[in-house]
Amino acid sequence: MFEIRIICDPADTDRVTDALSQAFTVGPVRQYPTPGSERLRLYVTADHHSNTGPWPTAEEAYALAPSVVSEIGWTARTAADKPFGTRLPRDFWLRKAALLDRIALQDVGDDAAEVANEAAERLMSLDDAGVICDPRHYVRQQYAHWITNQ
Repeated sequence: MFEIRIICDPADTDRVTDALSQAFTVGPVRQYPTPGSERLRLYVTADHHSNTGPWPTAEEAYALAPSVVSEIGWTARTAADKPFGTRLPRDFWLRKAALLDRIALQDVGDDAAEVANEAAERLMSLDDAGVICDPRHYVRQQYAHWITNQ
């Protein structure tokens, strides 16, 4: 969460406030006149949007996904086929995070959930996502978008 201060003409207040609301999740805008000027100071507490769209359920996100066994094979082959030190593409990290999420959803223990969270956080870091959410929800959203556009 952060604080934004803007100094603007009173006629621009609505336009500025609307733009902030589109870019961030914002609290109430506080307005104060600037000393010795006819401008306004706007103060608003803001945060990154909590998501970039609706969060699909796991069932919705993985409805078109290949089987877990197939994805394990694809992930292993893709990682093995790249020379050591080669950067793997985003699709690899997305599919790996989705695979680990699907395994963790089978309630196989806390270790699976921890590994799924770590993979999801890696994807968010790779994407420089800028969203505040459950990392596994982010993976589901991104996977659902990716798989429907394949």
